Amino acid sequence: MLRTTLNNHAQKQAQKRAPKGRMAIAAVTLGATVIGGQAVLMSDTTASANNNIAFAAASATGEDVKFAATADSSTPAGTVQVLNVARALDPAAYTQQLATAQRFTDERAAREAALRRPLFALPTIGVLTSTFGQRWGTLHGGIDIAAPIGTPIVAAGDGEVIDSGPAAGFGLWVRIRHDDGTVTVYGHNDTNMVSVGQRVQAGQQIATVGNRGFSTGPHVHFEVWINGDQKIDPIGWLASKGVEVFGSQ
Repeated sequence: MLRTTLNNHAQKQAQKRAPKGRMAIAAVTLGATVIGGQAVLMSDTTASANNNIAFAAASATGEDVKFAATADSSTPAGTVQVLNVARALDPAAYTQQLATAQRFTDERAAREAALRRPLFALPTIGVLTSTFGQRWGTLHGGIDIAAPIGTPIVAAGDGEVIDSGPAAGFGLWVRIRHDDGTVTVYGHNDTNMVSVGQRVQAGQQIATVGNRGFSTGPHVHFEVWINGDQKIDPIGWLASKGVEVFGSQ
């Protein structure tokens, strides 16, 4: 009877202590879970740091890299393996992009240069020594601009070279037919720098000043023919194009 009473008492005491024991076990389990989670976070942080270190090392050598966690039995779990991969940018495509950009730049520069270039130009830089009209009983069908031998002679406007070579009285000449049919003449040249059929632009050098043919000194004799053969005063024609002849009245 006494033993039974003692046993009942012991069971009641054990039942009172049981919740505390379960709480202690739960606390231990929760602590283990937290510690495990921290370990996982630390592992991820370490892996990220390793990735950064590996990326920096690979960048220093100019290589493209790819990171991958490996489960290979030959590599410790959780480590990072650096893999060489093909570059994302195709060198051929990059070269094509550069070529396209350069072509665009060149085309823009050409357009801007075309807008800046003159439409008409004075044949040479010098001193006006003779004008259009009667001289010594005959028609002097152009103007004379004196300049040192070798001074550049340029096209007065855009056009096509129709003569370049010897000519009676001029020694050497160049004739250019312009887009409106007007013909300009450049005579007494020392050297010619264009050939028949060549397309020239206003201000482009076509010859050099000389003293050939029937000449009283180094100069360029410049004429303007309307409709192919009608000679007019070059000073007025140039003035209508916005070009002034130095020394003219």
